[in-house]
Amino acid sequence: MRHLDTFRLIASVARAGSIRKAAEDSNITASALNRRIARFEEEFGSAIFDRLPRGVRLNTVGEMVLQHYMSQKSDLERLKSRVADLAGERRGHVTIACSQALLPYFLPEQIALYRRSHPGVTFSIHVRDREQAERELAQFACDLALVFEPILLVDFDVLHSVHQPIHAILSPDHPLAANRELRLRDCLDHDHVAPSMQYGVRAILELAAKRIGRRVAPRVETDSFELIRHYVLHENLVGFQIAAGLRSDRGFVVRKIAQQDLPHGHLLLGQHKGGSLSVASYRFAQQLAASLEALPGIAH
Repeated sequence: MRHLDTFRLIASVARAGSIRKAAEDSNITASALNRRIARFEEEFGSAIFDRLPRGVRLNTVGEMVLQHYMSQKSDLERLKSRVADLAGERRGHVTIACSQALLPYFLPEQIALYRRSHPGVTFSIHVRDREQAERELAQFACDLALVFEPILLVDFDVLHSVHQPIHAILSPDHPLAANRELRLRDCLDHDHVAPSMQYGVRAILELAAKRIGRRVAPRVETDSFELIRHYVLHENLVGFQIAAGLRSDRGFVVRKIAQQDLPHGHLLLGQHKGGSLSVASYRFAQQLAASLEALPGIAH
């Protein structure tokens, strides 16, 4: 596995943009790391880093090398998982890139449920917006992606898709809280807190608002859905979140928004197109697909 260790060091340098910083992170000397990379470049027959005045940067060849490493690492994890499964050990590791809306309730419940039957399986969870999640899938940095409203779907092999409505989140004493269903124009006419532009919820809000002649003009804009859920309890603003990220007993009030105003988005589970999953990742994906299908319109 020594060649994979060299690739791991190359990936560390690429992330850090500096041989010195990567050496510190890897607990080796900068001179030793520099020699390791130079030896690899000599054996490989091509430089993989551009040396800059203040650090290094992967060149085109280096990006291809790193892509190869990520693919090899993914293949090795699948092989180890299958060997362990043959031995009846039920081990493996699952890496997931997911929208943060899945963090508070859905994903912790699913991981705990899976590990009750397969305690030898470990997990890495990467919280990513929809563009980042697709990029990680394309770069073999994750096994599965669970994303609300992906953008490109170029390397995204959809394993399962479910509709997810966007709900309004309100404090119990908000003027709109007395209504069981809200119109989007009323939500936007009140002060509101909204997710940043890179998120699928915001993209759907923007399109829907334009259709009815309104604007999304948040008093507070954030890349944290956790902040949205809590902020509405401090000020009478309207927040927005998909159903899978909500529970109705957390102090705030959850209200449906009329579907003719705000269409449902799509929550997609996917893997790298053309790739194969380890036994652990495949079985967990099967569980996720079944649980996504059982998701209610609003989680109580």
